[in-house]
Amino acid sequence: MPSHIQGPRILLLLSVFALLLLGLVMVYSAGSIEAISEGSSPAAYFTKQIGFAVIGCVGAFVLWKFIPYHVWSGRLLWLAWIVAVLLLLFTAVMGTVGLGAQRWLYIGTIGIQPSEFAKIVFVLMMARILFDFRNGDIDVRSLFVQVALLIVVPLFIIYRTQSDLGTTIICFVGILMVLWIGEVPLKYILLLVLGGLAFAALASMVGYRQDRFVFLNPWDDGEGGYGNGYQLIHSFYAFAEGGLFGVGLGNSREKFLYLPEAETDFIYAIIGEELGLIGALAVLALFLLFLYAGIRVARSAPDNFGAMIAGSFTIMIVFQAFLNIGCVLGMLPTTGKPLPFISSGGSSLIACLFMVGFILSVSQHSDVPSVYEQRRQDLRIVRSTSSRGSSPSRSGASSGSGASSGSGASRRGRSGPSNSRGRSDSSRNRARR
Repeated sequence: MPSHIQGPRILLLLSVFALLLLGLVMVYSAGSIEAISEGSSPAAYFTKQIGFAVIGCVGAFVLWKFIPYHVWSGRLLWLAWIVAVLLLLFTAVMGTVGLGAQRWLYIGTIGIQPSEFAKIVFVLMMARILFDFRNGDIDVRSLFVQVALLIVVPLFIIYRTQSDLGTTIICFVGILMVLWIGEVPLKYILLLVLGGLAFAALASMVGYRQDRFVFLNPWDDGEGGYGNGYQLIHSFYAFAEGGLFGVGLGNSREKFLYLPEAETDFIYAIIGEELGLIGALAVLALFLLFLYAGIRVARSAPDNFGAMIAGSFTIMIVFQAFLNIGCVLGMLPTTGKPLPFISSGGSSLIACLFMVGFILSVSQHSDVPSVYEQRRQDLRIVRSTSSRGSSPSRSGASSGSGASSGSGASRRGRSGPSNSRGRSDSSRNRARR
């Protein structure tokens, strides 16, 4: 395996493993008190997270080793799209409301958040549409119709029925990366960015989202810091208490029901409290390593479809991570999106690991020659040289080794007459003497 392919793959796996291991430890630490308050075992959240991690890792391994990414440009993608849209519609009709939003769907005793998996399907569909357009399989009119029906309408369903602006923004970023890697002209991408920013600004001014601008000054929330700014204030307390090296693993004070959602959306604050600035920066470094490895995989992809898949999924995961961190640090309004690989929650963890499986699938096939490289390898070289007193030599090789031996033979054929002329000249010089 070439080092430019194997190296990024190893870095990707190491970063994911480190983030996943850190997430399990922090979920046990941050979720133990919450579990006790609910009357469960202190390891309840930890046990569930291990189960979700096993499911996600098995799914990622299957996507990596047994399902080539090329098949997602055909019927399998259509099946996944239909299932994703149906789950979104079922969630809108019979979903369970939690934390003020109807985003969870229970199938028996199993609860899932369909939007976490739908964003994977929408990015794959966008990559397929653009890939077909670049290959000339569809025209401009079909391009816009498919994007509107297969991408825009389902995203509007997520935003409207689930009031999930965070997932909508993450999907939008993934689609932008597909367009960027797919070499769509920059002016169109800039227009989409401006339109997306305008939409996000308008959506943030509607309803309860106005309250999230309390991040600008959480102490001035109208209730003396006990209203909408309460969660962010205690996040600040956690970072302040942690200092440089932290208070020690398991010794957080804010997790004792002071900081809401300490094991999910605000788990990064608990990392900052228990592991300090060093631990918080280590998490950032791991996500940057993941970003570097994923982009390297995308650059080594054998075709543009693979590059769009690997690059967009990498950017989506890292963007969600920095979105969560920005919210916890009070730099952005709270969106309610978990920290990838670390926060407690099954749907998010499994979906992120599935995306890693897609990236690894692209890397798995990066060492396979593309159709153009294969044609170059299949070229046959025919060389002919003529020498004095001998017939022209012909080398028609049926393989690369044959062509090499033929060229070597022709080099020997050229050196033979030169040496014989050298010997005859020296003989004539001795005869003159």
